[in-house]
Amino acid sequence: MTTTLETKAAKPSSVPKRVRTRAQARTRRNVLLFMAPAFIGFLIFFGYPLIATLYYSFTRYDLINPPQWIGFDNYVRMFSTEPLVRTAAYNTLWLVIVLTVCRVVFALGVASVISRLKTGVGLVRTLCYLPALAPPAAATLAFVFLFNPEFGPVNRFLDLVGIDGGLWFNDPAMSKPALTLLVMWGSGELMIIILAALLDVPAELHEAASLDGAGPVRRFWHITLPSISPVLLFGIVNSIIFALQFFTQAVVAGSAAAGSADVAGNTKYIGAPQNSTLTYPVWLYVQGFRYFNMGYAAAMAVLLFLVSFGFTAILVRQMRKTAHQEEGA
Repeated sequence: MTTTLETKAAKPSSVPKRVRTRAQARTRRNVLLFMAPAFIGFLIFFGYPLIATLYYSFTRYDLINPPQWIGFDNYVRMFSTEPLVRTAAYNTLWLVIVLTVCRVVFALGVASVISRLKTGVGLVRTLCYLPALAPPAAATLAFVFLFNPEFGPVNRFLDLVGIDGGLWFNDPAMSKPALTLLVMWGSGELMIIILAALLDVPAELHEAASLDGAGPVRRFWHITLPSISPVLLFGIVNSIIFALQFFTQAVVAGSAAAGSADVAGNTKYIGAPQNSTLTYPVWLYVQGFRYFNMGYAAAMAVLLFLVSFGFTAILVRQMRKTAHQEEGA
Protein backbone atom coordinates (compact mmCIF):
# COMPACT_ATOMS: atom_id res chain seq x y z
CA MET A 1 0.00 0.00 0.00
CA THR A 2 2.79 2.43 0.84
CA THR A 3 4.53 1.64 -2.40
CA THR A 4 1.34 2.34 -4.38
CA LEU A 5 0.83 5.74 -2.71
CA GLU A 6 4.43 6.71 -3.32
CA THR A 7 4.08 5.73 -6.95
CA LYS A 8 0.92 7.86 -7.34
CA ALA A 9 2.56 10.81 -5.61
CA ALA A 10 5.55 10.54 -7.90
CA LYS A 11 3.48 10.68 -11.10
CA PRO A 12 3.31 14.50 -11.48
CA SER A 13 7.05 14.83 -11.18
CA SER A 14 7.52 11.96 -13.63
CA VAL A 15 6.24 14.18 -16.50
CA PRO A 16 9.20 14.99 -18.75
CA LYS A 17 10.53 18.51 -18.41
CA ARG A 18 10.30 19.01 -22.15
CA VAL A 19 6.55 18.27 -22.12
CA ARG A 20 5.96 20.72 -19.27
CA THR A 21 7.94 23.40 -21.13
CA ARG A 22 5.83 22.88 -24.27
CA ALA A 23 2.62 23.12 -22.24
CA GLN A 24 3.75 26.36 -20.60
CA ALA A 25 4.78 27.82 -23.97
CA ARG A 26 1.40 26.86 -25.42
CA THR A 27 -0.37 28.53 -22.48
CA ARG A 28 1.67 31.72 -22.88
CA ARG A 29 0.95 31.75 -26.60
CA ASN A 30 -2.80 31.43 -26.01
CA VAL A 31 -2.71 34.22 -23.44
CA LEU A 32 -0.84 36.49 -25.86
CA LEU A 33 -3.31 35.69 -28.64
CA PHE A 34 -6.25 36.67 -26.43
CA MET A 35 -4.47 39.85 -25.31
CA ALA A 36 -3.33 40.80 -28.82
CA PRO A 37 -6.47 42.79 -29.84
CA ALA A 38 -6.32 44.95 -26.70
CA PHE A 39 -2.56 45.38 -26.98
CA ILE A 40 -2.71 46.32 -30.67
CA GLY A 41 -5.57 48.74 -29.98
CA PHE A 42 -3.56 50.33 -27.18
CA LEU A 43 -0.56 50.83 -29.47
CA ILE A 44 -2.64 52.25 -32.34
CA PHE A 45 -5.02 54.51 -30.40
CA PHE A 46 -2.83 55.55 -27.45
CA GLY A 47 0.82 54.65 -27.84
CA TYR A 48 1.37 55.97 -31.36
CA PRO A 49 -0.67 59.21 -30.87
CA LEU A 50 1.22 59.91 -27.64
CA ILE A 51 4.62 59.47 -29.28
CA ALA A 52 3.54 61.45 -32.36
CA THR A 53 2.22 64.29 -30.20
CA LEU A 54 5.49 64.43 -28.28
CA TYR A 55 7.44 64.57 -31.54
CA TYR A 56 5.24 67.25 -33.15
CA SER A 57 5.55 69.39 -30.01
CA PHE A 58 9.18 70.03 -31.00
CA THR A 59 8.29 70.99 -34.58
CA ARG A 60 6.55 73.68 -36.62
CA TYR A 61 3.73 71.81 -38.36
CA ASP A 62 0.64 73.11 -40.17
CA LEU A 63 -0.84 69.83 -41.46
CA ILE A 64 0.17 70.79 -45.02
CA ASN A 65 3.92 71.21 -45.12
CA PRO A 66 6.34 68.69 -43.62
CA PRO A 67 7.14 69.30 -39.93
CA GLN A 68 10.26 71.36 -39.20
CA TRP A 69 12.28 70.66 -36.07
CA ILE A 70 12.46 73.80 -33.87
CA GLY A 71 13.39 72.30 -30.51
CA PHE A 72 11.79 73.89 -27.43
CA ASP A 73 10.50 76.99 -29.24
CA ASN A 74 6.86 75.97 -28.79
CA TYR A 75 7.33 75.53 -25.04
CA VAL A 76 9.22 78.84 -24.75
CA ARG A 77 6.41 80.60 -26.61
CA MET A 78 3.83 78.98 -24.38
CA PHE A 79 5.45 80.18 -21.15
CA SER A 80 6.63 83.62 -22.28
CA THR A 81 5.02 85.22 -25.32
CA GLU A 82 1.47 83.87 -25.43
CA PRO A 83 -0.90 85.96 -23.22
CA LEU A 84 -4.05 83.97 -23.99
CA VAL A 85 -2.39 80.80 -22.70
CA ARG A 86 -2.18 82.41 -19.27
CA THR A 87 -5.83 83.43 -19.50
CA ALA A 88 -6.87 79.93 -20.54
CA ALA A 89 -4.70 78.38 -17.82
CA TYR A 90 -6.24 80.68 -15.19
CA ASN A 91 -9.78 79.81 -16.29
CA THR A 92 -8.97 76.10 -16.22
CA LEU A 93 -7.31 76.37 -12.79
CA TRP A 94 -10.40 78.22 -11.52
CA LEU A 95 -12.58 75.39 -12.77
CA VAL A 96 -10.26 72.74 -11.31
CA ILE A 97 -10.58 74.26 -7.84
CA VAL A 98 -14.13 75.59 -7.71
CA LEU A 99 -15.81 73.06 -9.98
CA THR A 100 -14.17 70.10 -8.22
CA VAL A 101 -15.19 71.27 -4.75
CA CYS A 102 -18.73 72.21 -5.76
CA ARG A 103 -19.31 69.04 -7.79
CA VAL A 104 -18.13 66.65 -5.05
CA VAL A 105 -19.89 68.53 -2.22
CA PHE A 106 -23.13 68.82 -4.21
CA ALA A 107 -23.10 65.13 -5.16
CA LEU A 108 -22.34 64.17 -1.55
CA GLY A 109 -25.16 66.39 -0.25
CA VAL A 110 -27.74 65.00 -2.69
CA ALA A 111 -26.63 61.43 -2.02
CA SER A 112 -26.87 62.01 1.76
CA VAL A 113 -30.43 63.30 1.42
CA ILE A 114 -31.49 60.38 -0.79
CA SER A 115 -29.90 57.84 1.57
CA ARG A 116 -32.16 59.11 4.41
CA LEU A 117 -35.42 58.95 2.45
CA LYS A 118 -37.97 56.36 3.48
CA THR A 119 -40.37 56.48 0.53
CA GLY A 120 -40.02 57.38 -3.13
CA VAL A 121 -36.29 56.65 -3.15
CA GLY A 122 -36.31 55.14 -6.63
CA LEU A 123 -38.17 58.09 -8.17
CA VAL A 124 -35.96 60.73 -6.53
CA ARG A 125 -32.80 58.84 -7.46
CA THR A 126 -33.94 58.60 -11.07
CA LEU A 127 -34.84 62.29 -11.26
CA CYS A 128 -31.44 63.27 -9.84
CA TYR A 129 -29.60 61.01 -12.28
CA LEU A 130 -31.49 61.97 -15.45
CA PRO A 131 -29.57 65.27 -16.05
CA ALA A 132 -26.36 63.24 -16.41
CA LEU A 133 -27.85 61.63 -19.53
CA ALA A 134 -28.39 64.96 -21.31
CA PRO A 135 -25.92 65.67 -24.15
CA PRO A 136 -23.45 68.37 -23.04
CA ALA A 137 -24.20 70.68 -25.99
CA ALA A 138 -27.97 70.46 -25.53
CA ALA A 139 -27.70 70.90 -21.75
CA THR A 140 -25.52 73.99 -22.19
CA LEU A 141 -27.92 75.59 -24.68
CA ALA A 142 -30.79 74.91 -22.28
CA PHE A 143 -28.88 76.55 -19.43
CA VAL A 144 -28.03 79.58 -21.56
CA PHE A 145 -31.76 79.97 -22.24
CA LEU A 146 -32.74 79.47 -18.59
CA PHE A 147 -30.19 82.04 -17.42
CA ASN A 148 -30.87 84.55 -20.19
CA PRO A 149 -30.70 87.98 -18.52
CA GLU A 150 -33.73 89.38 -20.41
CA PHE A 151 -36.34 86.62 -20.69
CA GLY A 152 -34.82 83.65 -18.85
CA PRO A 153 -37.04 81.92 -16.26
CA VAL A 154 -34.31 82.08 -13.60
CA ASN A 155 -33.99 85.87 -13.67
CA ARG A 156 -37.77 86.28 -13.83
CA PHE A 157 -38.17 84.20 -10.70
CA LEU A 158 -35.40 86.11 -8.94
CA ASP A 159 -37.10 89.40 -9.89
CA LEU A 160 -40.30 88.21 -8.22
CA VAL A 161 -38.47 87.75 -4.91
CA GLY A 162 -36.60 91.04 -5.26
CA ILE A 163 -33.16 89.69 -6.28
CA ASP A 164 -31.13 91.01 -9.19
CA GLY A 165 -30.20 87.93 -11.20
CA GLY A 166 -27.34 89.46 -13.17
CA LEU A 167 -26.18 88.75 -16.70
CA TRP A 168 -24.89 85.18 -16.09
CA PHE A 169 -23.32 83.89 -19.35
CA ASN A 170 -23.10 87.46 -20.70
CA ASP A 171 -21.03 88.67 -17.73
CA PRO A 172 -17.30 87.75 -17.53
CA ALA A 173 -17.52 87.60 -13.74
CA MET A 174 -20.50 85.20 -13.71
CA SER A 175 -19.90 82.99 -16.74
CA LYS A 176 -17.66 80.50 -14.92
CA PRO A 177 -20.02 80.24 -11.90
CA ALA A 178 -22.85 79.61 -14.37
CA LEU A 179 -20.83 76.83 -16.00
CA THR A 180 -20.19 75.41 -12.52
CA LEU A 181 -23.95 75.33 -11.86
CA LEU A 182 -24.38 73.50 -15.17
CA VAL A 183 -21.84 70.85 -14.19
CA MET A 184 -23.38 70.46 -10.72
CA TRP A 185 -26.79 69.94 -12.30
CA GLY A 186 -25.38 67.11 -14.42
CA SER A 187 -23.38 65.39 -11.65
CA GLY A 188 -25.87 62.54 -11.24
CA GLU A 189 -23.30 59.90 -12.18
CA LEU A 190 -21.01 60.87 -9.29
CA MET A 191 -24.03 61.14 -7.01
CA ILE A 192 -25.02 57.53 -7.72
CA ILE A 193 -21.48 56.33 -6.93
CA ILE A 194 -21.39 58.23 -3.62
CA LEU A 195 -24.90 57.02 -2.78
CA ALA A 196 -23.79 53.41 -3.19
CA ALA A 197 -20.87 54.08 -0.83
CA LEU A 198 -23.16 55.71 1.76
CA LEU A 199 -25.55 52.75 1.71
CA ASP A 200 -22.58 50.44 2.24
CA VAL A 201 -21.55 52.10 5.53
CA PRO A 202 -22.33 49.60 8.36
CA ALA A 203 -25.39 50.70 10.33
CA GLU A 204 -23.89 49.15 13.48
CA LEU A 205 -21.27 51.90 13.59
CA HIS A 206 -23.93 54.62 13.60
CA GLU A 207 -25.95 52.78 16.25
CA ALA A 208 -22.91 52.39 18.49
CA ALA A 209 -22.02 56.06 18.08
CA SER A 210 -25.62 57.07 18.90
CA LEU A 211 -25.51 55.05 22.09
CA ASP A 212 -22.29 56.86 23.00
CA GLY A 213 -24.06 60.20 22.59
CA ALA A 214 -22.71 61.26 19.19
CA GLY A 215 -24.99 63.58 17.23
CA PRO A 216 -25.69 63.49 13.48
CA VAL A 217 -22.84 65.89 12.64
CA ARG A 218 -20.25 63.95 14.66
CA ARG A 219 -21.45 60.65 13.21
CA PHE A 220 -21.18 62.04 9.68
CA TRP A 221 -17.71 63.51 10.31
CA HIS A 222 -16.15 60.59 12.22
CA ILE A 223 -17.96 57.59 10.70
CA THR A 224 -19.49 58.37 7.29
CA LEU A 225 -16.68 60.43 5.79
CA PRO A 226 -13.82 58.04 6.76
CA SER A 227 -15.86 55.09 5.47
CA ILE A 228 -16.45 56.64 2.04
CA SER A 229 -13.10 58.46 1.75
CA PRO A 230 -11.83 56.22 -1.12
CA VAL A 231 -14.98 57.01 -3.12
CA LEU A 232 -14.62 60.73 -2.39
CA LEU A 233 -11.00 60.62 -3.55
CA PHE A 234 -12.17 58.93 -6.74
CA GLY A 235 -14.72 61.71 -7.20
CA ILE A 236 -12.03 64.35 -6.69
CA VAL A 237 -9.73 62.70 -9.24
CA ASN A 238 -12.59 62.33 -11.70
CA SER A 239 -13.66 65.95 -11.23
CA ILE A 240 -10.12 67.32 -11.66
CA ILE A 241 -9.61 65.41 -14.90
CA PHE A 242 -13.05 66.54 -16.06
CA ALA A 243 -12.17 70.19 -15.33
CA LEU A 244 -8.79 69.91 -17.06
CA GLN A 245 -10.57 68.64 -20.18
CA PHE A 246 -13.47 71.11 -20.00
CA PHE A 247 -14.31 71.88 -23.63
CA THR A 248 -17.80 71.34 -25.01
CA GLN A 249 -19.75 73.35 -22.44
CA ALA A 250 -17.30 76.26 -22.62
CA VAL A 251 -17.41 76.44 -26.43
CA VAL A 252 -21.20 76.19 -26.64
CA ALA A 253 -21.76 78.70 -23.82
CA GLY A 254 -19.34 81.23 -25.32
CA SER A 255 -20.82 80.84 -28.78
CA ALA A 256 -24.42 81.14 -27.55
CA ALA A 257 -23.61 84.10 -25.29
CA ALA A 258 -22.10 85.91 -28.29
CA GLY A 259 -25.28 85.33 -30.31
CA SER A 260 -23.84 82.66 -32.63
CA ALA A 261 -25.62 79.33 -32.98
CA ASP A 262 -22.72 77.88 -34.97
CA VAL A 263 -20.28 76.33 -32.51
CA ALA A 264 -17.67 76.03 -35.26
CA GLY A 265 -18.15 79.64 -36.36
CA ASN A 266 -15.75 82.53 -36.17
CA THR A 267 -12.84 82.46 -33.75
CA LYS A 268 -14.03 85.68 -32.09
CA TYR A 269 -17.02 83.85 -30.62
CA ILE A 270 -14.90 81.33 -28.71
CA GLY A 271 -14.24 82.39 -25.13
CA ALA A 272 -17.02 84.99 -24.96
CA PRO A 273 -17.64 87.06 -22.98
CA GLN A 274 -14.15 88.61 -22.87
CA ASN A 275 -12.33 85.24 -22.86
CA SER A 276 -13.95 84.26 -19.54
CA THR A 277 -14.97 80.86 -20.98
CA LEU A 278 -11.67 80.32 -22.79
CA THR A 279 -10.34 77.17 -21.17
CA TYR A 280 -7.00 75.51 -21.88
CA PRO A 281 -8.48 72.74 -24.11
CA VAL A 282 -10.48 75.34 -26.04
CA TRP A 283 -7.37 77.40 -26.80
CA LEU A 284 -5.55 74.20 -27.75
CA TYR A 285 -8.32 73.48 -30.25
CA VAL A 286 -8.15 77.01 -31.65
CA GLN A 287 -4.38 76.81 -32.15
CA GLY A 288 -4.51 73.39 -33.79
CA PHE A 289 -7.64 73.51 -35.93
CA ARG A 290 -8.25 77.23 -36.52
CA TYR A 291 -4.72 78.61 -36.85
CA PHE A 292 -3.21 75.26 -37.93
CA ASN A 293 -0.35 75.61 -35.43
CA MET A 294 -0.36 71.89 -34.89
CA GLY A 295 3.14 71.79 -33.38
CA TYR A 296 2.21 74.43 -30.81
CA ALA A 297 -1.07 72.64 -30.07
CA ALA A 298 0.86 69.40 -29.56
CA ALA A 299 3.09 71.15 -27.02
CA MET A 300 -0.01 72.37 -25.20
CA ALA A 301 -1.39 68.81 -25.26
CA VAL A 302 1.82 67.41 -23.78
CA LEU A 303 1.69 69.93 -20.94
CA LEU A 304 -1.97 69.13 -20.29
CA PHE A 305 -1.15 65.41 -20.19
CA LEU A 306 1.68 65.95 -17.70
CA VAL A 307 -0.49 68.09 -15.41
CA SER A 308 -3.35 65.56 -15.53
CA PHE A 309 -0.94 62.70 -14.86
CA GLY A 310 0.61 64.62 -11.96
CA PHE A 311 -2.74 65.35 -10.29
CA THR A 312 -3.85 61.76 -10.75
CA ALA A 313 -0.59 60.30 -9.40
CA ILE A 314 -0.70 62.49 -6.28
CA LEU A 315 -4.31 61.68 -5.50
CA VAL A 316 -3.91 57.94 -6.19
CA ARG A 317 -0.91 57.90 -3.87
CA GLN A 318 -2.98 59.62 -1.21
CA MET A 319 -5.76 57.08 -1.80
CA ARG A 320 -3.37 54.18 -1.24
CA LYS A 321 -1.98 55.84 1.87
CA THR A 322 -5.49 56.24 3.26
CA ALA A 323 -6.31 52.61 2.48
CA HIS A 324 -3.17 51.40 4.27
CA GLN A 325 -4.02 53.52 7.32
CA GLU A 326 -7.51 52.04 7.44
CA GLU A 327 -6.12 48.52 7.20
CA GLY A 328 -3.67 49.26 10.01
CA ALA A 329 -6.47 50.68 12.14
